[in-house]
Amino acid sequence: MDELDAAFPQAERTGPPGGRYATELFTDGVGALTVFRPVRSPRDHGRIEVVDLPAADLAVTVHAGPHDDIDVSYGRLGDWVVSHALGIDGPVHETYLAGPRDNGDARRWRTEIGWPVFRLTPG
Repeated sequence: MDELDAAFPQAERTGPPGGRYATELFTDGVGALTVFRPVRSPRDHGRIEVVDLPAADLAVTVHAGPHDDIDVSYGRLGDWVVSHALGIDGPVHETYLAGPRDNGDARRWRTEIGWPVFRLTPG
C-alpha cells in the first residue's frame, strides 16, 4: 500500500484501496493476493502492475473497527452465504473504506468484505 500511495498521489486516486485474497490463503496459509488502488491514469511503476479487475457478484458486510476481530465478521458473512447456498469459488474482496491511513482511531475503521456468490435471477 505504501508503494501505491507513493506512486499515485491523492489527486490521482478515484476510490478506496482494497485487496482480493484467494481462498487458499485462508485454508492453506498460502495463496495469491492482489492489493489495489483505483486511479485516474493507471501505469506500471516499480513492482506495481496495471490490472483490470473483473466484475464480481458479492455478498457484502462492513466490519467496523480494528482488524483484531475481523474474523468474526468473516464468519458471520460466510455463515450467511453457506446457509443460502450461494457461495462460489473465487477470491474474497476487501475494500478499506477507512483505515490507518485515514484515521488513527481504530474504532473508526471500516472494512467492506465481499464474498463471491452467484446471482439469482428473479423468477
